Amino acid sequence: MITETVRQNAVKVLFVDDEFIEFRALKKKIADLSEPPVDLEYSPSIGDALEKVRAARFDLILLDNRLLPNADFRETVPELRGIGYTGPIGVVSTDISGGYFQEFPDYGVDFRIGKDEIDVQTLQHIIREYVTYDVPDFWKDDYSI
Repeated sequence: MITETVRQNAVKVLFVDDEFIEFRALKKKIADLSEPPVDLEYSPSIGDALEKVRAARFDLILLDNRLLPNADFRETVPELRGIGYTGPIGVVSTDISGGYFQEFPDYGVDFRIGKDEIDVQTLQHIIREYVTYDVPDFWKDDYSI
């Protein structure tokens, strides 16, 4: 189990991807993220993710589109919803141009995003949009355009 030290009032994010290098890349991209504090945890499979979701509360799940033995999010997201997870789920993929991505709301997905699009600002925006978080006033000013 790979867990970052839990910070007080941190937004708990579960990153599910069968390639550990993707998790490392995401950790590196968000290393400078101080507001909000993020507790990022890794799962290499949907089975492992289901166990973690049953055992702990997560504010957000970032889920790789394709996880073996499942085909894609159309199979994995219903499994997460089926065990009672009601928080936001974002499907992350190298390529989100496939036509079936248009069906993502039908499967319980809140948003989709390309792996190359995730950075500090994007993650802050996702948390602001999808996770209940008491955003500091100085941070609100940055996004009041």
